Amino acid sequence: MTHESVKPGKKGNRQADFWPMIKNGVWPGEISKFFVKRATARLFRLNIAKKMLLGYLLYAASTILIALFTLSRLEQLNMINNSIIKRDIPLVEITDKMIDTLLAQELYGRRSMILDSPDMSALFWARSKEFENLIRQMDALPQRRDIPLDRVIALHKEYNHLFQRSFKLLKNPSSPSGKKYDQEIKAKQEQLVQLLKRVSREARQAQNEKSLMTYSVGKTAFQITAILCTVGLLLGIVVALIITRNIARPINQLRISTQEISEGKFDRLPIIRNRDELGDLSQAFEEMAKRLKRLEEMYLDASPLTRLPGGVAIENIIKKRLLDGSSLAFCLLDLANFKSFNDRYGYARGNEVIQETARIITHAVGELGGEEDFIGHIGGDDFVITTAADRYEKICRAIIEAFDKEIINFYDPEDKQRGYILGKTRQGKKISFPIMTLSIAVVTNQMRRLQNYIHVGEIAAELKNYAKSFSRSIYVVDRRKDKPVDS
Repeated sequence: MTHESVKPGKKGNRQADFWPMIKNGVWPGEISKFFVKRATARLFRLNIAKKMLLGYLLYAASTILIALFTLSRLEQLNMINNSIIKRDIPLVEITDKMIDTLLAQELYGRRSMILDSPDMSALFWARSKEFENLIRQMDALPQRRDIPLDRVIALHKEYNHLFQRSFKLLKNPSSPSGKKYDQEIKAKQEQLVQLLKRVSREARQAQNEKSLMTYSVGKTAFQITAILCTVGLLLGIVVALIITRNIARPINQLRISTQEISEGKFDRLPIIRNRDELGDLSQAFEEMAKRLKRLEEMYLDASPLTRLPGGVAIENIIKKRLLDGSSLAFCLLDLANFKSFNDRYGYARGNEVIQETARIITHAVGELGGEEDFIGHIGGDDFVITTAADRYEKICRAIIEAFDKEIINFYDPEDKQRGYILGKTRQGKKISFPIMTLSIAVVTNQMRRLQNYIHVGEIAAELKNYAKSFSRSIYVVDRRKDKPVDS
């Protein structure tokens, strides 16, 4: 059987982290700080609902602890009071009655001896019955073992026996025999009375001690309850402050983040390290800020006419595609004879042509392109599309087909019928300009390595000039290959 040592921090071994601290002689205070810090870290990893539940549970636990302690002390006081009421006070009353009964019994006994009266004798035995009833009441009291009840019964029987013998033997109490029995009766009576007084005295002493104990228990209970209430209140306040601060601080930071984002400051958002819903919300804020930053950059650089991203966004997209090494087809679109159209019909109609061209490009890319495809507007009549190398042909054909179909509708009927528009050169010479066409230059990384976005732009500009030499809408593709490197 092999033995595998548990490494510090391994799951299931909670002591592994602080054993090295103990071996290295770290003070207990430092170990306490270690555990407090660890517990605090675990607390902060809880979600908001669990944090609030933990706060309520701590408050409920302190309340239950105080309630249990108070109830235990009340139960103790109740037991002491019950002992006083149900044992000590009745025991004092019973012993007092027993002494009175015993004295009355003696009185009737002596009268019976002097008067030789059956009635007095009957009263003597009636008092004896009362004494026995009181003995039974004493026997029914709690904690009977502390009462010398057997001794009381034995002495009373001996007392009765002396009187009973004196009833039979003595006719003259003043005789020597009568004096002897009289002394024995008095001695037995005194012995019984002293025993009852001792029981009464002990009962009163126990009552006083229990009264003092009641005061002491009540005072201690009050002090400890006050301390527990104070500690519970302070603990509740501390936990509430920790939880509230752990929730309120991130909320305030999120408020600051919202303000920063609203002011266009996307890079210096407050850092929230919570691992709860607020931490998740903070991460969502960061992602949103990054997205808004990109959108703002695109918006600030966008064409006010077409709302399409401009030069900066186009440059960033090309850089990203080249850096990723993904399949790239860069399409540069240009309107041939657009300037003559503007000169003939004015900038308003020219803007309509630009907007319609943007709509045609957007529709074609949306139908035939992919999610990562990009459309940009450099300015004027120049547009850009970036797509994958296996998709550009379908997109370019769709754009050219839609453009040639729609562009004619922007010309006046007479120009449509002629198939061109008339204009003048700067020297005043009349010249004709054909209906606009669309020239598309396509640069891909299928057959050659594209160095950077400047290199891409140079190749596209060269191809665009070549495409504009045609009298129809056309797309041309750079199919040149890199020269092989001599080995």
